[in-house]
Amino acid sequence: MPNPEPVRWGILGAAKFAREQSGPAIHMSKNATLAGLATSSAEKAEPFQALAPGLAVFDDYDALLVSPDIDAVYVPLPNHLHVEWTLKSIAAGKPVLTEKPIALTEAEYDTLIEARDASGVLAAEAYMIVHHPQWQQARDLVQSGAIGALLHVRGAFCYNNAADTRNIRNRPETGGGSIRDIGVYTMGSARFVSGQEPGEVRANLSIENGIDALAMVSADFPGFTLEAMTSMRLHPYQEMTFFGDKGTIRLTAPFNPGVYGEATVILTDGSGTRTWTYPNANHYVNQFEAFGHSIRNGAEYPCPLEFSRGTQRMIDMVFAAA
Repeated sequence: MPNPEPVRWGILGAAKFAREQSGPAIHMSKNATLAGLATSSAEKAEPFQALAPGLAVFDDYDALLVSPDIDAVYVPLPNHLHVEWTLKSIAAGKPVLTEKPIALTEAEYDTLIEARDASGVLAAEAYMIVHHPQWQQARDLVQSGAIGALLHVRGAFCYNNAADTRNIRNRPETGGGSIRDIGVYTMGSARFVSGQEPGEVRANLSIENGIDALAMVSADFPGFTLEAMTSMRLHPYQEMTFFGDKGTIRLTAPFNPGVYGEATVILTDGSGTRTWTYPNANHYVNQFEAFGHSIRNGAEYPCPLEFSRGTQRMIDMVFAAA
């Protein structure tokens, strides 16, 4: 029988992303409760307490990890802290979902996988797009042959945070740069939809203060090529298109649906155009519900560390090529 008990989530740090996206998503999830927050700032805790009035606030991260009232941990800390606190969560016996990138090298993924397997504690990267029905639809269409043979993939994801010089994405010491922040989406989504891995990668990076502010990546996969552009210095834009010899599939708001635009999948082939829209889907909510279902009922988690390691391997190839 399914376990109906909600997962009591604790968040490490009062990050803006947790305040605006992940915290509300936990609160909206059918099988989750926002139960705890670790922060030393009473001011930063207030918005979370307004969302979940019964929220327990812990003075430090370790106190949350050892609390018997917390079932699972969400880690939205700066990139360079992800491995440390993922491993500490595992050691505390707490299933842990850590923001992407959960690690900064493929070798670090191996360390996380080893710790996960040795402990039996679920650990995963918060790679939310694979939980969105638009991406499941795109994958099913491509892999069922709806556009014939997949020959080329083109993607772009841009925003401009040049004015926010203190942002962790603009700082090399905190694992910043466009590839680690949003290249995981253009490259990882191509892997997810195709089910294939790149054989060769080429890259041209525009470096600014030690981070890649603009990245042009091309890759050769078995049977198709990829062109992906990411930037933290351009006007907001995002799109992914899959080209086949019998049709195309285009996603018009692939990464921030509901913010950038409505989630839409457009299939064009010899018989015309078909469109799927998902106005009510929330990939963050879907992600937390899937994680909770895995914890409570033993369901296979849709985005295991092995998938995330594959994207990191491609990122390592990008930096090596550049």
